[in-house]
Amino acid sequence: MVERSDEAPLLFWAEGPAVSAPPPAAEPGSSSSGGRRLGGGWSAAPWDGEGPAEAAGPQRAEAEEDQIVAVFVVTFDPRTGNMVEWCLPQDIDLEGVEFKSMASGSHKIQSDFIYFRKGLCFGLACFANMPVESELERGARMKSVGILSPSYTLLYRYMHFLENQVRHQLEMPGHYSHLEAFYDDKKGVLPDSKGTPSSQQPVHWLPSIHRYMYPEMKITHPAGCMSQFIKFFGEQILVLWKFALLRKRILIFSPPPVGVVCYRVYCCCCLANVSLPGLGGTVPESKPFFYVNVADIEMLETEVSYVACTTEKIFEQKRDLYDVYVDNQNVKTHHEHLQPLLKINNADKEKYRRLNDQRQMLMYSQEVGEDCSSCEEDLFILFFMEQNNRIFQTLMEVSASQDKTLTAEHARGMGLDPQGDRSFLMDLLEVYGIDVMLVIDNPCCT
Repeated sequence: MVERSDEAPLLFWAEGPAVSAPPPAAEPGSSSSGGRRLGGGWSAAPWDGEGPAEAAGPQRAEAEEDQIVAVFVVTFDPRTGNMVEWCLPQDIDLEGVEFKSMASGSHKIQSDFIYFRKGLCFGLACFANMPVESELERGARMKSVGILSPSYTLLYRYMHFLENQVRHQLEMPGHYSHLEAFYDDKKGVLPDSKGTPSSQQPVHWLPSIHRYMYPEMKITHPAGCMSQFIKFFGEQILVLWKFALLRKRILIFSPPPVGVVCYRVYCCCCLANVSLPGLGGTVPESKPFFYVNVADIEMLETEVSYVACTTEKIFEQKRDLYDVYVDNQNVKTHHEHLQPLLKINNADKEKYRRLNDQRQMLMYSQEVGEDCSSCEEDLFILFFMEQNNRIFQTLMEVSASQDKTLTAEHARGMGLDPQGDRSFLMDLLEVYGIDVMLVIDNPCCT
């Protein structure tokens, strides 16, 4: 039975103390003693050119070129709703960002962070809600400070800065000098809409794994992100794994805070990594869309593959927008031909057991001091990448053989259940265009 609780650093982060109102005699630029958050406190320190020391973990990613194409402040106006209060550059198209960077339902929480997609760019915004003695603001001041970049993997560097700045904007509205200095230091060029910037190469084309993949793969997270993903979904991660590998449209619903769920989107995408070269040139790439709302409906109608999350329950009724809907730990699909993939089979149970065994071995090695270099994110990503590579290596070898026949023995060798994974294999062959004849018979009905 999967645990219903989600008690891990992810939720401890999201449900920490509220941002406190500034004292009346606060000096300009002074820091408050508000709640501690990921990467440090809520001080209003100016941009210092560095992210938090703990952001990259023990294995720091190889430096990626800074490409911040926009910085902005979004505020909630009690009369007009969400609005972009300030931005640089001033002529950039930020339509919809006011809703992406302040999730629906955020008025009920004190703080959050949100990853999202805007055209060819990705964004990260930090939100905070501070009580104020103001009838005009109806007792609460809510703002988000965010950035846009062509690469979602470098956004984590600036989490600490954005946390500081949203606090600064709440305490001293209208003071943008720190944000201006940050943009001048880190500004990049918008990608050409006709091409794909090199920083957005599909993950499944990566020729190598482990530390070398971090510039493209790693998003910093609180300690226990992957561990909590496994604990939260339990054996259901094998169901998500199959849907992710089939490049289905996966939508995860959760009430705010949404930052926790953005990390689940990331973890879900990590399930589908394949490092074999030349595989599936026409297959949609596995890329997280992170947070989406009703303003994204038109965009989602054109997408054939994505993993995203939302706080808006109305999406559940819009079945044409998704293939798989995840509500808490409940994974479901309205497509009849995908229903068999929801059932956990013996091969899935064995994979889950092996994953947990490897995690236990890693934790023991770290406890006795034998392994100080590996981390759970490495283990998690490599476990599924090796599983995926084994499947596709076998399929390509069978495809290159004379009779092109895939047998039950092949399925077992790939770590699959010949009967329970039959429909999964059939869909996999179709999606990736692999020319193989499946001769695994369905069990006879009696």
